[in-house]
Amino acid sequence: MEPEGVRHRTVEVARGVRLHVAEAGPEDGPAVLLVHGFPDLWYGWRHQMAALAARGFRAVAPDLRGYGDSDVPPAKDSYTTFHLVGDLVALIADLGQPQVFVAGHDWGANVAWQLCLLRPDLVRALVNLSVAYHPRRSEGTPLQAIRAFCGEDHYMCRFQDPGVAEAEFALYDHRYKFKAILGMRKAAPIILSKGKTFFESLDSDGTLPCMVV
Repeated sequence: MEPEGVRHRTVEVARGVRLHVAEAGPEDGPAVLLVHGFPDLWYGWRHQMAALAARGFRAVAPDLRGYGDSDVPPAKDSYTTFHLVGDLVALIADLGQPQVFVAGHDWGANVAWQLCLLRPDLVRALVNLSVAYHPRRSEGTPLQAIRAFCGEDHYMCRFQDPGVAEAEFALYDHRYKFKAILGMRKAAPIILSKGKTFFESLDSDGTLPCMVV
């Protein structure tokens, strides 16, 4: 269901990369940039957008590159943190405001942390959900750290081979997938069981939390 008062547009943030952006609230209001996580879209912020718009803020929620109605660059090295932060920097420039408030959730929280580190001049304040700040590790990449701590069956490790995640996600309809993921209740790493798909491995009751109903 399309929320009332939301307008949509497309913003070119890099050569050949356009982001779908949803907005609500007055265009001259203080901008609040809302950065979604995995496997979410701008739509996950719809309730917050309405609340912010009602208080005079300009709520801005993009689909990050590779998600939703935004462009999907084919090369996997087009999705580094530098690329994602660069997209947000370009989007902020398009808004025409010198600084914005930022809120991030899940994977989007990590991107928001890096935006603050790389371009603190663009951020008035930050609110992050689900993911605490993790400084860069000189001894390896985040994926290497996850592999060392959780093993090869962590979902991020399993999904490194092209086509694996796409094939598993194609087995289920969108309603089932979102209910399965949002119905998880344990704060623990997602470890995939041998011979089972991502969704078959989730400890989920399929019940949506009240915040998204």
